[in-house]
Amino acid sequence: MIDEMRRGAMANLPVGASVAAYGSVLGMLAAQKGLTWVQLLAMNLSVFAGSAQFVMVEMWAPPLPVAEMTLAVLIINMRYLLIGASLNPLFQGKSLAHKAGIMHLVADENWAVTMAAYRDGGATTGFLLGGGICLCSVWSMGTLLGHQLGALVAQPERFALDFAFVAVFTALAVSMWRGKSDIAPWATAAVLAVVAERWLPGKWYIVIGGIGGALVPAAREFLIAKKNARNLLSERSRRETMTKETK
Repeated sequence: MIDEMRRGAMANLPVGASVAAYGSVLGMLAAQKGLTWVQLLAMNLSVFAGSAQFVMVEMWAPPLPVAEMTLAVLIINMRYLLIGASLNPLFQGKSLAHKAGIMHLVADENWAVTMAAYRDGGATTGFLLGGGICLCSVWSMGTLLGHQLGALVAQPERFALDFAFVAVFTALAVSMWRGKSDIAPWATAAVLAVVAERWLPGKWYIVIGGIGGALVPAAREFLIAKKNARNLLSERSRRETMTKETK
């Protein structure tokens, strides 16, 4: 197990530099929002999800909108349902405690590295865990370093640090674009978010936009399945009618 963890950590070191750099931006923003380094470290260890933590920091203002923040994090991290499902072959025969402990340290990067190694026949849960520990460590170091730097910058807007949140999520959005099929959900999410931000207090526009956008492809798949079922019933009825006529 130790050897596998070491191998997983080494395999994730190349992406560790970019993870640390990404984390330093979060740390600077957190410092400007008034988070202490202890609070930031606690967030790293309890949440450990970059995009979700950026949302939490952006929403951080007294009194803390705990309900809105929790819903926003849940929506953003829904992708882990699919990530967890893809790791099922790796966890075959493992206990629930084993799965839960390791899944907490799964990030996009060590998941991708692990799946590549698994396809080559060389990945275990220890490999996945080692990669998670590696990334969590460099992520925490990056965020804490950024926090210290951010505390020294009195006017972040002079260095465009106040735009970092928008820039990061613009880059994430562009990287997730899959083509024309994304137009409807993205447009729906944008419209609902703008309307909610105009008429509702707090940060509910993040939750409403996220849920609304996610419901569009779900509704599309439901309508396609319903249409296919109707066509199947129609075809079956037609065949039964033809069979009766031939008799």
